[in-house]
Amino acid sequence: MKISRTSTAIAAALAALAGVGIPALGQDRPESLLPPGFNDPVAAPAPAPAPAPAPAPTRAPQPGATRAPAPGGDSAASGAAPDGGAPTAASPARAEAGSGEVDYAVVAKYELPDFAKRSLAVVGPSSPASDGLPANAFGNADGRYLEALMRRLDAPIASRWLSIALRRALLSRVNTPAGVNGADFAAERAWLLVRMGEAEAARAMVQSVDVANYTPKMFQVAMQAMLATADPGGMCPMVTPALRTAPDRNWRLAEAICAGLGGDPNKAGPLIDGARRRLGNTIDMLLAEKLVGMGVAGRRAVTVEWDQVDGLTAWRWGLAVASNTDVPDRLLSGVGPQVRYWRATSPALGLRDRAAAAEAAASQGVFSSQALTDLYGEIEEQEDASTAEVAVARDLRAAFIAATPADRLDRMRQLWDEAQGPRAAYSRLILTARAAAAVHPSAEHREDSDRIIASMLSAGYDRAAMRWRDVAARGSDGWGMLLLADPASRAADVRDVEAYRSSADATNGAMLIAAMAGLGKITRADGERLMRGAGVEFGAANAWTRAIARAADARQPGTVVLLAAMGMQTRVWDGVSPEALYHITRALTRVGLENYARMIAVEAITRL
Repeated sequence: MKISRTSTAIAAALAALAGVGIPALGQDRPESLLPPGFNDPVAAPAPAPAPAPAPAPTRAPQPGATRAPAPGGDSAASGAAPDGGAPTAASPARAEAGSGEVDYAVVAKYELPDFAKRSLAVVGPSSPASDGLPANAFGNADGRYLEALMRRLDAPIASRWLSIALRRALLSRVNTPAGVNGADFAAERAWLLVRMGEAEAARAMVQSVDVANYTPKMFQVAMQAMLATADPGGMCPMVTPALRTAPDRNWRLAEAICAGLGGDPNKAGPLIDGARRRLGNTIDMLLAEKLVGMGVAGRRAVTVEWDQVDGLTAWRWGLAVASNTDVPDRLLSGVGPQVRYWRATSPALGLRDRAAAAEAAASQGVFSSQALTDLYGEIEEQEDASTAEVAVARDLRAAFIAATPADRLDRMRQLWDEAQGPRAAYSRLILTARAAAAVHPSAEHREDSDRIIASMLSAGYDRAAMRWRDVAARGSDGWGMLLLADPASRAADVRDVEAYRSSADATNGAMLIAAMAGLGKITRADGERLMRGAGVEFGAANAWTRAIARAADARQPGTVVLLAAMGMQTRVWDGVSPEALYHITRALTRVGLENYARMIAVEAITRL
């Protein structure tokens, strides 16, 4: 059947659904992103007792598609994870054991009293009050099954809006499912966020678990999250327990780095010297030593050369950015798109360095329209006026404040037309979304209505877009997007759907019909009739279609979002079939995530 046009994606999905064993953490990961030693096996701890079965899940609250975008992505789950128990001024910061080493159990007693410790039965930084899904979002799904899905999901995926929904599901404060340890389940979620390019979200995820409860898997993933955010100092609270639980050379180097950052040369010096004797002057060693030198008032001058380096790891990326060491373009060009998204959100990099990466991150949902606009505002204020980025910023400002609607549209067209490639074109629609929402609907703008509507909907401004119903030409792409985006519960006229199909190309016509049927905007009989006419094999089934339908029947929004992402394991929309879109929009709608389903459907028309 044609559930996906990418056969390897479907093979991965089916393998995950059929898998019974849980692979080691080093498997199914992009090795170019791994620090040295991350493939070393570690003993897995015995799983904690499973929590009592969660009550039957209720319908998840629907996201407000027209709400102001959050910094991490439009309609994104936000909110920083709570910090893990810093000692007060009156509390001792460290306690010495008889061996002369820090006794972490004693330290934890002071840093995190019993009443402040967080349970592993419910883990995650985002509650329903902060846009998280309900605690029972995964229902009674087996934890090993969910972990296998996360582990084998090939991220990033095609859809911006499904990526936003997936981030929300992964960050939600949910019940730990049966069969897995709560810290391990959090680690799997964080590791998937890292692979999605969601470095800040991954950091929040690992910090939602008390360090005293970390497992070997969590120590590995926590290091990845801190490296992805270019914050080696974030590893320091973990060093001592990590060396006891999951010792490897990376944590030995981290111990030296943290001693240096803490201004303790008497400890940092011997540690880094011993590491050099074992490792030699490798690039990983030199970057660690440079950070140590920065922390001890520059007492160690280190020159880092990349000539003999043939790959970029997360260790090299994180330490290079943290130490203000330039990474050669040839190495950056050889890594996955995740690193571009890490660059976009890294405050250690210059604004101009982040701009192109931020546009790419916006197209993936890592950056919101608001955050992208704010970034260009900072560029206009702080960068040289002759740069191309400042020219973009000025065009964007004019799109908001130009004296006439015609002038504002001229500036938006300039931004849209200069984009190179489909992904960049979509990013520019996201960039101008708020400006487009401020344009008054007028027949004078009918020629631009497709892109104006697409721009608004790229950031979820559905109600503003619906004002253009009387302007968009019948059968146009903009008109089709409004059919899909309509937030009202009223059923669409099937003749409108047929009108779009007759004027659009075959692929877009099939996509719109499949999504309208999945969203329930047309009757089941009409939907099946139109899908047959468009060649959409909605009745074909495989393990994935059955699994996502079961999750929807059980009202498990978290499981549905995860399975929907499994159905979009491709970097481009050309790899997503109408059949997959039908099953995804149908399942999301049934579990109360219709707003995401509508925006995903609009995205299909926009990006194909």
